[in-house]
Amino acid sequence: MSTTVTFDMTYDAPLAAVTSMLADPAYREAICDAQHATSRSASISGIPGTVDISFTQQTAGVPSFAKKFVGSTITVRQHETWSTANAATLDIDAGVPIAAIVGSVAVAERGVQTVETVTMQITVKVPLVGGKLEGLVADMMRKGLTKEYRVGKAYLAG
Repeated sequence: MSTTVTFDMTYDAPLAAVTSMLADPAYREAICDAQHATSRSASISGIPGTVDISFTQQTAGVPSFAKKFVGSTITVRQHETWSTANAATLDIDAGVPIAAIVGSVAVAERGVQTVETVTMQITVKVPLVGGKLEGLVADMMRKGLTKEYRVGKAYLAG
């Protein structure tokens, strides 16, 4: 069993501007700040290339049944492998050995806009509550992507 999350971010900018944003460590760190990270780092070899992001945040707001799996803080490590300026594979280690998050990022120019589509497959291997935990992780990922989108729009605006 797994849960799929697909999230589109439409920017009023050309592909080159969005790709440049995605390759900027300051942009990636601003996303971590928007997610209230207590520590963060971003390492980018380029696009094409790799992007590695790590951040730690409090687990405030996580339901009590899930806290026993994650504790009071969680460290997230995100690795992106960009084979081209338009496509990457995504691997997220959410600091919980029972969960796996893998997916892809696609960036496409559509007229005067550029759409970044993030697709993630979330799998939690826990009997009985695995589906409930997958739903919780999916909701958290959507909230994080919503914050990322806001940071991206502000970054591109200026």
